[in-house]
Amino acid sequence: MTTITLPDGRDLELEVTGPDDGPVVVYHHGTPGASTPFPAHARAAAERGHRMVTTSRAGYGASTRRPGRSVADVAADTAAVLDHLGVDTCLTMGWSGGGPHALACGALLPERVRGVLVVAGVAPYGMDGLDFMAGMGPENVAEFGASLEGEERLRAMVEQEQPSLATVSSGDVAASLGGLVSPVDKESLTGEFADWLAACFRKGLAASADGWIDDDLAFTRHWGFDLADLRVPTYLWQGSEDLMVPFAHGEWLAAHIPGVTAHLEQGEGHVSVFVGATDRMLDELTG
Repeated sequence: MTTITLPDGRDLELEVTGPDDGPVVVYHHGTPGASTPFPAHARAAAERGHRMVTTSRAGYGASTRRPGRSVADVAADTAAVLDHLGVDTCLTMGWSGGGPHALACGALLPERVRGVLVVAGVAPYGMDGLDFMAGMGPENVAEFGASLEGEERLRAMVEQEQPSLATVSSGDVAASLGGLVSPVDKESLTGEFADWLAACFRKGLAASADGWIDDDLAFTRHWGFDLADLRVPTYLWQGSEDLMVPFAHGEWLAAHIPGVTAHLEQGEGHVSVFVGATDRMLDELTG
């Protein structure tokens, strides 16, 4: 792990895997999460000659909080990461809560981002044609409902969950997600993936729940950019059995991202599509 100092003085932690001189894929983690790379994706990127660069968003792990941040604010942090690495351009990908952040980089860094991959990504709140919370598991309905009431209410809820997730084991991670896990996802929440997700929760939430809180608040406000501004190749993957980010989010994004290549997968969930489509997703992004 490396910690860099950003232009505004905040710290940002990052990890780099793969060939030292390979083109860069910047990965944006879910909510909550951390910079720990998913081994299967890191291997897949390396097999294609790419470096996988993972960061902890502001407020997670060792990354300094940025209160009141918008989704768009991740673009400046990503540009600073590229400057630190000494590279001009990158590809970027995001899963779940990382999806909006990957889209922000594509829209706001068009000279530096060559392509965007969004896997089970959250759509904007309050948009015509999308019932944001319809089809979500009860935990996410409650969480986003609290977010809409403001930080004080959301913090009270999230900080009740933080201690258990900050110490969760891989064997308990599926149970910790409760009604957010569909049957097909439960089958995928084992082995290497369960080890990785538990490690992300522990690392990201070890010090505080600030990153988690700031993510949720940012999702339910204006993102700070327009999807119509995306002009780079964008790839979208979404499963019909997703209880964390419902299928309707993927359908809405597919209809509103210019020129998107959308894979709306029947029978797949939030986790199963992320794990099972690894090679196809990385082939498409890096090809």
